[in-house]
Amino acid sequence: MAEVRGSVAELDPRRVRTNLERVRERIAAAGGDPDAVEICAAVKYVPATELGALAEGGVALVGENRVQDLLEKRARYAERFEWDFIGNLQSRKVREVAPVVRLIHSVASDSALRALERHLAREVLVQVNVAGEASKGGVAPEALGDFIARCPVPVGGLATMPPAAERPEENRRHFARLADLAAEHGLGRLSMGTSQDFEVAVAEGATIVRLGSVLYA
Repeated sequence: MAEVRGSVAELDPRRVRTNLERVRERIAAAGGDPDAVEICAAVKYVPATELGALAEGGVALVGENRVQDLLEKRARYAERFEWDFIGNLQSRKVREVAPVVRLIHSVASDSALRALERHLAREVLVQVNVAGEASKGGVAPEALGDFIARCPVPVGGLATMPPAAERPEENRRHFARLADLAAEHGLGRLSMGTSQDFEVAVAEGATIVRLGSVLYA
């Protein structure tokens, strides 16, 4: 789910802190509460050696896409951050991920549900394919109620990654649809929005935004 391309190197904690403050200002301008909307730094392309700069710059929550990288980075910086898993969740990896993260953003398959019966996670988000893209995983909106009912661990909310769009505004309807689904099922967390479109996501109710380049540039 991270959108940064290429390895991020030589991060300056002062620049990170400045970027964080600018993001919070943009969240407020979009109608969100900057103290309530969580900023999850997507660290797929951030080497472990640079994570210290993120901590010094004020980043408190990080999200990793790859299980092996999650385990290696967390082994070095377990106490510096809260850790979320934001990548594609393979059922065979659930046993490794579930015990070490506060939140899994990407539960979307029956095989993952079966694995979660054996390896309980603290809390998960159900990934919803709101745009009905054949190339993407995610639960179909019409199947969401049944999927949530069968989940063996607490479902805290929903997540989505809408289609690539030239203009952020093009994804507003997808974010609004996810917010409607969350309200319909009584769920409070909404993980949606990246560096390209997080302001639109916030305007539609995002409670977690997954940001990369806007924090690191």
